[in-house]
Amino acid sequence: MKYRRLTKEQLEELHREFINFLATQSITAAEWEQIKSDSPAAAEEEIDIFSDLIWEGVLRKVEYLENISADQMHLFRMTDKDMKLIAIRVHNPDVDLMTTGGFEWFKKHFMTDMVDIMTATKTYSADRNKDKFELIEKGAVITKGKLYHWFEEMMMGDE
Repeated sequence: MKYRRLTKEQLEELHREFINFLATQSITAAEWEQIKSDSPAAAEEEIDIFSDLIWEGVLRKVEYLENISADQMHLFRMTDKDMKLIAIRVHNPDVDLMTTGGFEWFKKHFMTDMVDIMTATKTYSADRNKDKFELIEKGAVITKGKLYHWFEEMMMGDE
């Protein structure tokens, strides 16, 4: 398995897609029930293959990722050839960026020495989707990039 098996909840949400996936392999509902009972390992393998296909489709479309903790933000923009990062660290132990109040403090103080902002660019490995997946596994969430663009406009202008 290349990525991670979808959770039970995710599989339930994708029930129709899974049925279509089985149909592309000419597996009927009755045959699927028989595979699950007679050959649980084969059923698990089908679920793993389906999970990887779903992950591939999702990861191919990811353009922005955010990983925010109490004192740090890592904002990623995934371009065709590399990953661009805006990394923020707050040096005020009373501020939690994950709260509305903490973020409001940050917006007022991001240009002070209480906040470090760094940028970096990294070329993808041979498997760009795997690189994106690893960031998600470390806690990043897929976004539309609003926060990334706000920083890009505030700090760097249009590059």
